[in-house]
Amino acid sequence: MVAYVWPIALVVVANVMYQICAKSMPSGIDPLAALTVTYFIALVSSAGLYFALNRGGANLLMEYSKLNWVPFVFGLVLVGLEVGFIFAYKAGWQVSTAAIIQSVFLAAALLVVGLILYHEPLHWNKLVGVGICVIGLVFINMK
Repeated sequence: MVAYVWPIALVVVANVMYQICAKSMPSGIDPLAALTVTYFIALVSSAGLYFALNRGGANLLMEYSKLNWVPFVFGLVLVGLEVGFIFAYKAGWQVSTAAIIQSVFLAAALLVVGLILYHEPLHWNKLVGVGICVIGLVFINMK
């Protein structure tokens, strides 16, 4: 059970911290300049964890030989996520609503992606769930 729960718990905690950091980005700095530091820290942390968790036969260059297109596109996608949220907060989005609103649209898009790319079943309860989320958006945006 723990092996099933801890990754999601990590994602939730990391995502909360992510939103706090994105919302707290200094207003006077160019977000792309700030992201160079962010990704440098991510590089150092990832390399450190790689060597700490693979003590016996850690060979980073050997691992790099296994790369395909995914990490390169993933890097671009991550920059898009970071810049999108930072600019959303700079534009005045509230931390309490920006992530929720994007999550609803993301969930709907991923239902389609799951269906088309991964042949995941699209049951009525998933569609009802998205509908409820859309109704929730109406309530979130009511004044």
